[in-house]
Amino acid sequence: QVQVVESGGGLVQSGGSLRLSCAASGSLFHIYVMGWYRQVPGKQRELVATVTSSDSTTYADSVKGRFTISTISTNNAKNTVYLQMNNLKPEDTAVYYCNVGKILPRTEYWGQGTQVTVSS
Repeated sequence: QVQVVESGGGLVQSGGSLRLSCAASGSLFHIYVMGWYRQVPGKQRELVATVTSSDSTTYADSVKGRFTISTISTNNAKNTVYLQMNNLKPEDTAVYYCNVGKILPRTEYWGQGTQVTVSS
């Protein structure tokens, strides 16, 4: 089992910055990807950014050049993932969820979500 806890959301003005943090604990072996997704009411959850165990990153087109995903590892296991969000826009307003993916067996874990609100 993996426990996932996000922090760092809040209210910020357009053009501002926030950094989200996600701490994973428990059985951290075989983690192959960590990432951030977001969801607004009435819409599907969408990918924001992910980073694999080999440090390959993926970003949604809407956040490229503004958001940066990074991780910290302990004993060769990734256990913390950050999302640095710069030049925030009102359309970035959403609940942001941290996701941890494992193999052997293939399993996903989600955090409880953290609200990000960008005012215009």
